Amino acid sequence: MTVFNILKSIKTSPRNYFNFNNVLQYSFRPCSNHVKFSEHKEISKIRNIGISAHIDSGKTTLTERILFYTGRIEAMHEVRGKDNIGATMDSMELERQRGITIQSAATYTVWKDHNINIIDTPGHVDFTVEVERALRVLDGAILVLCAVGGVQSQSLTVNRQMKRYNVPCIAFINKLDRLGASPTRVLSQMRSKLNHNAAFIQLPIGLESDCKGIIDIITQKAIYFEGNYGENIIYEDIPADMTVEVKERRHELIEHLSNVDEVLGEMYLEEKEITEADIKAAIRRTCLKRSFTPVMVGTALKNKGVQPLLDAVLEYLPNPGEVENYAIKETIKEAEPEKVLLNPERSDNNPFVALAFKLEAGRFGQLTYMRCYQGMLSKGDTIFNVRTQRKVRIARLVRMHSNQMEDVNEVYAGDIFALFGVDCASGDTFVTDLKNELSLESIFVPDPVVSMAINPVNSKDRDNFSKAIARFTKEDPTFHFHFDNDNKETIVSGMGELHLEIYAQRMEREYNCAVQLGKPKVAFRETLVSPCEFDYLHKKQSGGQGQFARVTGIIEPLPAHKNTVIEFVDETVGTNVPKQFIPGVRKGFLAMAEKGLLAGQKLSGLKFRLIDGAHHIVDSSELAFFLAAQGAVREVFEHGVWQVLEPVMTVEVNAPDEFQGAVMAQLNKRHGIITGVDGIEGWFTLYAEVPLNDMFGYAGELRSSTQGKGEFTMEYSRYTPCLPEVQEKLVLDYQRATGQLVEKDLKKKRG
Repeated sequence: MTVFNILKSIKTSPRNYFNFNNVLQYSFRPCSNHVKFSEHKEISKIRNIGISAHIDSGKTTLTERILFYTGRIEAMHEVRGKDNIGATMDSMELERQRGITIQSAATYTVWKDHNINIIDTPGHVDFTVEVERALRVLDGAILVLCAVGGVQSQSLTVNRQMKRYNVPCIAFINKLDRLGASPTRVLSQMRSKLNHNAAFIQLPIGLESDCKGIIDIITQKAIYFEGNYGENIIYEDIPADMTVEVKERRHELIEHLSNVDEVLGEMYLEEKEITEADIKAAIRRTCLKRSFTPVMVGTALKNKGVQPLLDAVLEYLPNPGEVENYAIKETIKEAEPEKVLLNPERSDNNPFVALAFKLEAGRFGQLTYMRCYQGMLSKGDTIFNVRTQRKVRIARLVRMHSNQMEDVNEVYAGDIFALFGVDCASGDTFVTDLKNELSLESIFVPDPVVSMAINPVNSKDRDNFSKAIARFTKEDPTFHFHFDNDNKETIVSGMGELHLEIYAQRMEREYNCAVQLGKPKVAFRETLVSPCEFDYLHKKQSGGQGQFARVTGIIEPLPAHKNTVIEFVDETVGTNVPKQFIPGVRKGFLAMAEKGLLAGQKLSGLKFRLIDGAHHIVDSSELAFFLAAQGAVREVFEHGVWQVLEPVMTVEVNAPDEFQGAVMAQLNKRHGIITGVDGIEGWFTLYAEVPLNDMFGYAGELRSSTQGKGEFTMEYSRYTPCLPEVQEKLVLDYQRATGQLVEKDLKKKRG
């Protein structure tokens, strides 16, 4: 009887349900073949890859095929399959019902004696932080593009994230079997929209229902995938009608490589014979530098092109030893922290350094996903959290396969693993020796754009509600929670309506706490229209030591491209404002920036220039200057001209041609600006910029006006000044909520 069956039998006892429920969530299952997945390989035989793409491009389906062909799973299941099992990597019940990926899931497998760690990421912009933290710890990625949709809005976002973390990638054009598939159009979009120096290394043999196989341009062989699941690979000669196209594409590939690779460029200029090995070596060199992107083709659903893609991962993507990862070392003497190159090679001189990049908190304890960058860690070792300086003893090391896990005794540089019971935050660095003072750069976290009021339906569920909120805010740094004293409402903020809706459903399913979401609130901002001077004196005397502080300067708006940040600049000369009081002025300004006095929104796009001031030898203090800075901001609110900024979203709508007029009319009604239109065989893609405040309820309106065929995606673009009527309504609502409107009405009546 397996451990899983024993635990399953224990679970049937109600007394043991609570203790063992989470053990079953992370179940132990024997591997489907005889490969030792936990066996550690040398660093050159390890690959850490992510699979990223736009919504519905086939990421999870592709991962399912990879796991099947590598022997990790016994049978393939579809994302929206009729068997109601769902894909392996969509382990959450909500993911299987909706047919989307919500959480990134990690797994590992073996292909041709190489360990491959894979992270399958969501495609929706609402869960963009899952992609962000996955790419932070990965060495390479597969950028999946739909052969029909091509480069879409989230493809651009993923591409930016790869660029931010300098992650090399292979492009895989999926869904060749779909009606309207055109890999050549996708390639041209990669070059124009993503600015990739890209070229085909494979060509499809037939498209749509006639998709028979693929041609490897480098080896000049046709590859066919036979058998029920495409597991039998057959190599044959290129079909006669495609020989000319293959020669042209091979020449194009060599030209693109020659432009960015010196070795191949010299061979090309000298007209030397270029072999398969020369081309593969050039692709690897340029791919690692991100100067060239090899483009592969296939259809994961029809089991074509997956095995060659796995071969390309081994051939072209880097192993952990080929990627330069830096840690930051704090130094006392130098103002700038020192960058230290981490050494992934096995050696006693290399202390352990790892980054916690993802948390999953459950009843069984917090599961912390980590990436080891240097050194090794064994079961029983002690590690330290650099941020909190806390010591943790490792009782258990595991490697994840979706929601299943396998115990390991030790991990090395390049490994992705998980720990139980470690209290930390996402982005914390762990080391075995605090003396080295090494810490890794944390993960970029975008600001939330949508807020909604949230309340439990039943007041008795408040305990479960607070537990759920505490868990989700810790797991997801883009999910925020606070209580609004003015409106007396509990507010949650996130990356979109879907993001908050998913968490509301998870509270009901996982914590038996039904919640009610209020009307979404947009994260507006307040800023100045023109610079405004201030000269504020804070003076208070009430016996004993008083308070005295004077601040003089200018608050001015920042340029449009910096309208989401606030800056503080100390321009004082001399000793009128002693340097020890400057932090008090800065804190006072930042405290006022949390909530403006025009519409109760955060301040942004402002620069606070402190030019002069005055102090008293006895009565001045940091608190006095803190209060003086706040008074100065209030003074600027009275005399300055203010405006409200609103987030504008880049919206991409895809629908049949006959509904184009209706869709354009809808977006115009929502104050949208149409920036472009593409047409693909009966379907159009419309690009627009629309204020987020006008996008609520659009999903239902689009479905009803396009007979359910239309779909749209949106992502944050920038902040711009809102319309006068919107600003007026926000100001009136704020004055009504704070009682200012009532006071004004009373004064009018008295007058």
